[in-house]
Amino acid sequence: MSNLKFSKDHEWLRVEGDSATIGISDYAQEQLGDVVYVELPEIGQKFSAGAQAAVVESVKAASEIYAPVGGEVTEVNNALDDDPALVNSDAIGQGWFFKLKLDNAAELEALMDESSYQEFIAGLE
Repeated sequence: MSNLKFSKDHEWLRVEGDSATIGISDYAQEQLGDVVYVELPEIGQKFSAGAQAAVVESVKAASEIYAPVGGEVTEVNNALDDDPALVNSDAIGQGWFFKLKLDNAAELEALMDESSYQEFIAGLE
């Protein structure tokens, strides 16, 4: 999964062409605990990098999800409406949140690859 990138806010994104699929990391879902609700953005919404794009609620807390890069929402994961626990069971697969059409691929350079992210979270514990 070398095409995965991570933000310091614990979002991941998988880039395919000029599109990115975005969700939260395994570390983030473990910190949250059992996810009970996800508020997704609207298709067509535009975000700049770092803007709040979604909300995830768990039995412990609610947490904002930020757009790691700027772009326009092209798709949302409606499966999370019926089964928000997908975020816990498959955070980097079926538990994705939304897809963006990238505004500026250069913004990807500011994100971490998987090994850098593992080092980053190791420093948090």
